[in-house]
Amino acid sequence: MAGGAFVDAASQKRAHLYEYKITGYFIFSCIVGALGGSLFGYDLGVSGGVTSMDDFLIEFFPNVYERKHAHLQETDYCKYDDQMLTLFTSSLYFAALVSTFGASTVTKNKGRRASIICGSISFFVGAILNAAAMNLTMLIFGRILLGVGIGFGNQAVPLYLSEMAPAKVRGAVNQLFQLTTCLGILIANLVNYATEQLHPWGWRLSLGLATVPATVMFIGGLLCPETPNSLVEQGRLEEARQVLERVRGTPNVDAEYEDIVEASVEAQKIKNPFQNLLLKKNRPQFVIGALAIPAFQQLTGNNSILFYAPVIFQTLGFGSGASLYSSLITSVALVLATLISMFYVDKFGRRAFFLEAGVEMLLCMVATAVVLALEFGKGKELSFGVSVFLVVVIFMFVLAYGRSWGPLGWLVPSELFPLEIRSAAQSVVVCVNMIFTALVAQLFLMSLCHLKYGIFLLFAGLILVMSCFVFFLLPETKQVPIEEIYLLFETHWFWKKVVGDSNNPQRTNGQA
Repeated sequence: MAGGAFVDAASQKRAHLYEYKITGYFIFSCIVGALGGSLFGYDLGVSGGVTSMDDFLIEFFPNVYERKHAHLQETDYCKYDDQMLTLFTSSLYFAALVSTFGASTVTKNKGRRASIICGSISFFVGAILNAAAMNLTMLIFGRILLGVGIGFGNQAVPLYLSEMAPAKVRGAVNQLFQLTTCLGILIANLVNYATEQLHPWGWRLSLGLATVPATVMFIGGLLCPETPNSLVEQGRLEEARQVLERVRGTPNVDAEYEDIVEASVEAQKIKNPFQNLLLKKNRPQFVIGALAIPAFQQLTGNNSILFYAPVIFQTLGFGSGASLYSSLITSVALVLATLISMFYVDKFGRRAFFLEAGVEMLLCMVATAVVLALEFGKGKELSFGVSVFLVVVIFMFVLAYGRSWGPLGWLVPSELFPLEIRSAAQSVVVCVNMIFTALVAQLFLMSLCHLKYGIFLLFAGLILVMSCFVFFLLPETKQVPIEEIYLLFETHWFWKKVVGDSNNPQRTNGQA
C-alpha cells in the first residue's frame, strides 16, 4: 500500500462504521482470558501472608522468627528486615522481567493464547515446587518458575483483552485483568487466614493452592479463540474474519477488519520491533506507556502494602490473626475499587481516575506517616483507636489505587501502541513493571527499617510527581479506536513537538 497518510486518513474515517454486540462468546472469551490475572493476584496475596507465618519462618528464616518475638525497641520497624526473606518475594518478579522478552516472541509468532498456556504450565510447576520445598534453594527455584509464568501471562493477557474488546468498552474489558488479579489477592488472603491455623504445614497448602488458578488458566487458554489481530498477524486471514464476526456478533465487520489488516501490513514491514519502539513517531507512547506508567504503578507504594500487609500490621503491633484479617480488608477494598473503575472508566476517562485518586493516595500516605511519627516506635504499642485509624487509612489508600493506578497501569499501556510494535512494547511494559515490582519488594522492608515512617512520606512525594506527569503529559484515550491512538499525540501540546510530522508520509516505511 502506498502513502501511510492515506491509510491513516481512511482508518480515521472508518472508525464510526465499527459495529458490535456484547455476545456470550465475547464475554466467555474475555472472562477466561482474564483469568491470567489470578496468577499474579494469588501470588501477591499469598506471599505476604506466608512470610508472616511462624511455621514458615522457623523452617527457612529462624533469625527473623527470633527477632519477631524479641520485643526489642530497636526492632520496632526492623523485625522483618532480612534480604533473603525479601528475595523469596522479589525473585519471582526478577524472573518475570527476564521471561517477558521470550514471551514477546511467542506472543507475536504463535499468538496470545500460546503465551497464556506456557505461562500457566510454568506457574503450575513452580507452585508444586514451593509447596514441597525442603530448603531455601528449592523454594527460590520454585519462585523463579512462578515468575516465568507471570511474565508470560502479564505479557499476553492485557494484549488479548485490548484486542478482543470494542473501542467503546475497551477500558472496562481490559480491567477484567485487574479484577481477576484483585480476586486472586482476596482469595489468597482468605486461604492464608485459614491455613495459618494449620500447624506446621499450613504455609505449604497456601503455596500449593496456586496450582488451582494455573490449571484454570491452562484450560481457558485451550478453550478461548485467538484474537483477530494476532490471526491476521500470522496470515490466517479467513479465520481472523470468522473470529471477528463471532466476537462482534455481526457480519458487518468490514471496516474494523480492513483496519486490522492494514495495520498488519504495516507491521510486516517492521523487521525489528524493539528498535522501532525508539522511532520518533513512537517516542510518546514509549515514554508514557513503556516507561513512566509501569514504573509509577509500583512507586505508588501500594504493592508494598499488598506484598507485606500482614508483615506491616505485625510490625505495627497487630497480632498474627489480626494482621491477616487486616490484610483481608485491604484486598476487599481492591476488589471493590476495580469494580468501580470497570463501570465508570469509559465514562469519565483515564485521566480523571488517575488525578482524583492521586490526591486521595497522597493524603493517605501523609496521614499514615504522621500517625506513625507520633504514636509508634521506641517500644510503644499502638492503641486500639490508632490501629483502627491506620486500617481505615490503608483501606482508603487501596480503594483509591484500585480504581486508578492498579487497573489503568495495565490498561493505558496496552492501548497506546500500534500493532507493528504492540507485542514488543508490552514486553517492555512488563519488564519495567517487574523491575520496579522486584526492587520495591526487595527494598521495602529495609527502607521501613531505616526510614521508619519516612518511607510513607517518600511514597507521597512520588505520587505527587506521577500525578503531575498525568496532568501534563497523558492524553485521554477513552473510546478512541486502538489503531487511532497515535493521532492523539499529533495534537497534544507537548508531544506534537516530539513526533513532528513523523506519523505522516513516513508511516509506512518506518523512517524516523
